[in-house]
Amino acid sequence: MNEKFSLNPQMIYDKEFSIDFKGYSAEEVDAFLDIIISDYKKTEEVLQSYQNEIALLQQNNVALKSYIVELEAKLKFHESNTTSSASDILKRISRLEAMIDKTDKT
Repeated sequence: MNEKFSLNPQMIYDKEFSIDFKGYSAEEVDAFLDIIISDYKKTEEVLQSYQNEIALLQQNNVALKSYIVELEAKLKFHESNTTSSASDILKRISRLEAMIDKTDKT
C-alpha cells in the first residue's frame, strides 16, 4: 500500500511540452491535463481515506482480538467453576442419600 505514483497533480500541472510546427493545440492539451490533475487529486483523496479506514479497522481488529482472548479466559474460568460446583452438588446429594438410607434402616 506504500507504492508511490510516478506523477502527482503538481507535476502534471507544471509539465510543459515542446511546441512543434504540426503539434497539438496547447489549449486542448492544457484542458485535458486539467482533467487528469482533477482525477489525480480525487484519487489521492480516496487513497488517503482508504488508508485511514484500513488503519482504523486494524485498530478495531486488535481490540476485538484482545476482547475475544479476555472472554475466552472468563469462559474457561466459569466452566471450571461450574464443573467443580456440579461435582460438589453431586457429592452432597450422594451424602444426603446415604444419610437417608441409614435413617431408613434404623
